[in-house]
Amino acid sequence: MTPTDRALRLLSLLQAGGDLPAGLLARRLGVSERTVRRDARRLRDLGYDVRSRPGPGSGYRLHPGVRIPPLLFTEDEVAAVAAGLGVLAAWAPEDEAAVAAAGKLAQVLPPRLARRARAVALSTQVLRTGIRPAVDVAVIGTIADAVAAGTRVRFSYTDGEGRATRRLTEPYRHVLRGDVWYLVAFDVDRDDWRLFRLDRVTDAEPAPGTARERPFPEESVEAWLASDFGRARPGARSAPGSGIARGPGS
Repeated sequence: MTPTDRALRLLSLLQAGGDLPAGLLARRLGVSERTVRRDARRLRDLGYDVRSRPGPGSGYRLHPGVRIPPLLFTEDEVAAVAAGLGVLAAWAPEDEAAVAAAGKLAQVLPPRLARRARAVALSTQVLRTGIRPAVDVAVIGTIADAVAAGTRVRFSYTDGEGRATRRLTEPYRHVLRGDVWYLVAFDVDRDDWRLFRLDRVTDAEPAPGTARERPFPEESVEAWLASDFGRARPGARSAPGSGIARGPGS
């Protein structure tokens, strides 16, 4: 294990949070406590706020820093990121976000890792079976922010019959099912859970109000979809306001 790889491993351990004893870190890394101190100093030099507790039972804790440290990836992590960006570029060929991100990544990586990223991009081809609906990366970002913050999103939606409506939702998850991306959300105006195709969502924007804490109808999104939006459960009803979705974006 090179000093850089060891420092990355130390950073990964510290990111778990809390005070970690130097002895424990040394055992995890297979090195001496003196080496742990040296690697912690190397992380500080890179901009990570690694704080130490001196004396007997010394330990280390990672605090959020003000400076943005350089990207530190292993070769396998770079391969995963490059492959993921390739998949996103294939899913949204009209959106330049994935391509731009790959370009910026290549500019900040050290030569060895930049070569790995280029190699993965060159050797990976994502085959598209048929014509997949385009996905707006900006919509995904807006939804992700709402899920994380527990807020609402308003958007325009066109259903399978071409009817356009404006929807106020409390996003729960966006999922990939088959060849299509969907949004699972609670439709505030319809007082019901709904499934929306993301390629039919436009003009998504944050909306005032906080998402109400409400239990999801099933133990998981997968179970909800498998049970025909809950209707396949014994005694389930699809009456308005029952919490059971009637169908994708209806």
